[in-house]
Amino acid sequence: MPHVRAVPSSGPVLASLRAAASGLLLLAVFGGCDATAGSAPKGVEVVDGVAAVDEDLGSLAPYVAPAGVPATAVFAGGCFWCTESSFEHVPGVIDAVSGYTGGDQQRPTYEDVGHHRTNHLEAIEVRYDPAKVSYGELVEVFWQMIDPTDGGGQFVDRGHQYTSAIFVQNDDQKAIAEASRQRLAQSGLLAGPVVTPIRTAPVFWPAEDYHQDFHKTNPDHYQRYRRGSGRDQHVAKVYGDDLHDYPAAFTPETARAALGARPAAATGPVSATVPGLPPLDPAAYTRPSDDAIAQQLSPLALKVTQHEGTEPPFRNAYWDNKKAGLYVDVVTGEPLFSSVHKFASGTGWPSFTQPLYPVKEVVDTTLGMTRTEVRSRVGDSHLGHVFPDGPPPTGLRYCINSASLRFVPVEELEKEGYGAFLTHFQGIAKAR
Repeated sequence: MPHVRAVPSSGPVLASLRAAASGLLLLAVFGGCDATAGSAPKGVEVVDGVAAVDEDLGSLAPYVAPAGVPATAVFAGGCFWCTESSFEHVPGVIDAVSGYTGGDQQRPTYEDVGHHRTNHLEAIEVRYDPAKVSYGELVEVFWQMIDPTDGGGQFVDRGHQYTSAIFVQNDDQKAIAEASRQRLAQSGLLAGPVVTPIRTAPVFWPAEDYHQDFHKTNPDHYQRYRRGSGRDQHVAKVYGDDLHDYPAAFTPETARAALGARPAAATGPVSATVPGLPPLDPAAYTRPSDDAIAQQLSPLALKVTQHEGTEPPFRNAYWDNKKAGLYVDVVTGEPLFSSVHKFASGTGWPSFTQPLYPVKEVVDTTLGMTRTEVRSRVGDSHLGHVFPDGPPPTGLRYCINSASLRFVPVEELEKEGYGAFLTHFQGIAKAR
């Protein structure tokens, strides 16, 4: 991905944090937070979309902040030793407590969580003074601690308990987290889509005493673990010189304004998410006028692409299409998906594990839920939604409306002007 500089940060808190955080890259790791291989256990909650509220947890007691603490924020970012340590370096943070949340078992233990006997995540309760650091600033700091494109764990630690999430306690926190995540997804910094969900905060259970302040009580072990985990190496690679140069933090007001705005049009070449493909040049594809689009498209395609409609499942052109070829935007012709990444999801809509190029991701709060909408970069066509319940290797399901797509079979790629994609399909049987 091309490197995009972060917008300048503001305020003394993040400036102070950059100075404090510069030393964190020297910390180290191996043989620590008991990396557990394997995917999420059967029966865990299915988050309905990348940003969905977790309906399965509605019967639990609500999250309650500790008495006497001005404000709290709850994050899951993989091994809690590392996230606890990193947050405690933030000016204005009173304390960070390691623990477990997001599951439905009472009083979980480290052994329960590590052996998948519960569906909790390792998490951190950040206790902070809002007069010195804002919730929005904490969210921006959090993104630079994790890999938000990883749905299978974090760094060396694999498994459901190490996946990331932001647990929000009220509408203001929810708006700030969603706006920040949307901005990150559109920044061009990441090599894939953001899959970190935003969930309603349920009960937070503090972890055992020996896990608290592990970076202080067992510094040698902690430093070996951190160095070997790959966490610091990853964030340094992604952000480069902009590491710890945070975007201006959202407030509830600016967050809601950002969520109401449509993403800007794509500019400049966009690197492919699939090795070997040429960059996507937005200048090669043109969005027609609204009148021309209305004349060009069928009534269903117009409703879906321009008015965020949804076609019926199992009664659409491509849900069961097994031919080899390219799926392009029905409005502009920009390449979107490949049959190589198509899979049978059983939903009745075409489903893909990944797009060929990064697509726009927009927080969608219609229908009484929060989902991640997918739109094409050049045409800004509504395509569908992305969910974190797909198969390997991405763990994602891009659920796309056939009406948003036009299919170009392999044997017609050259004639249709997509000859550069022929090598992508080498070794794959052509449509019979």
